[in-house]
Amino acid sequence: MSYAIEINELKKVYPGVVAVDGISMSIPSGECFGLLGPNGAGKTTLIRILTTLIKPTSGSAKVGGYDVAKHSASVREVIGVIPQAMTSDLDLTGREILDIHARFFGMRKKERAGRIAELLNLVGLHDRAGDLVATYSGGMRRRLEIARGLVHKPSILILDEPTIGLDPQSRHVVWDLLERFMATDALTILLTTHYMEEAEALCGKVAIIDYGRIVALDTVEGLKKQIPEKDVVELDISGYDVHKAAEFVRTISNVTSCAMTGDTLIVSTGNGAEIIPALVDALKRLGAPVRRVTLKQQTLEDVFIHFTGRPIRDEEAKKVNFLLGAGVPTKLSR
Repeated sequence: MSYAIEINELKKVYPGVVAVDGISMSIPSGECFGLLGPNGAGKTTLIRILTTLIKPTSGSAKVGGYDVAKHSASVREVIGVIPQAMTSDLDLTGREILDIHARFFGMRKKERAGRIAELLNLVGLHDRAGDLVATYSGGMRRRLEIARGLVHKPSILILDEPTIGLDPQSRHVVWDLLERFMATDALTILLTTHYMEEAEALCGKVAIIDYGRIVALDTVEGLKKQIPEKDVVELDISGYDVHKAAEFVRTISNVTSCAMTGDTLIVSTGNGAEIIPALVDALKRLGAPVRRVTLKQQTLEDVFIHFTGRPIRDEEAKKVNFLLGAGVPTKLSR
């Protein structure tokens, strides 16, 4: 098996902080690989190392067969990078943006013209190629930026939150595009996302990183099988101290874990249907009003909670783009 990305005992240390702590993993060529983790977990630092923006303290990483520390120029030739922030110049047309990017990679005029026309057709922007990007919708701009990242025919595409802020329809259009490029171009994708359904839809394997280490790595189904609980019960207790209620619920028989998000308790258990009456009665005796109860089967978000102790929804508002942010965690605690 050939690997697009190979990481061996990779470590990045800042004064007083170990941001990446001996990570080792390999991503096969042609696979979509998801990277999940709380803010401050080390994702940003890892991605910045892989895209040659910073150098590791120790260990090694190869991208497209090139060492990121020793052959950074070669790494940049084989990767396409799509940051979370929309970075295309609003005062240029879609075609101009693709042409400028292709020139950066030394593509000749005839080659550029053919590749740009091909990509504009594939992302559904051929009819708007001569319009200013300022007139594009958010979904159109994201499709343009995917085309921009692919214009030089990279073998590896690195995406940071590619669909954040998009409406559900535009999000599914982006998913379809990525799946098409993977199928036709044998493209390897490294994806960070806070949308669990996105990771489930696109990723062959997922790694969860926390405190600078990989705490879980498997297929989505494989990760779910690692969790002993079968069901998740969500209880809305608005108006009561959620921290106090969570501590109480953790003492109840057959409760495996209890996390919190807003005014909601997220209870993992072996049999949700059986435990719900006991949970409601116990909370009622405590004085906590249960306003709504939801029973769910295990999801990837439940896997995330199991390994990190918090819902990934709590992380969305704190997200920092890996190209624009400093990428240096201020502390290890969350």
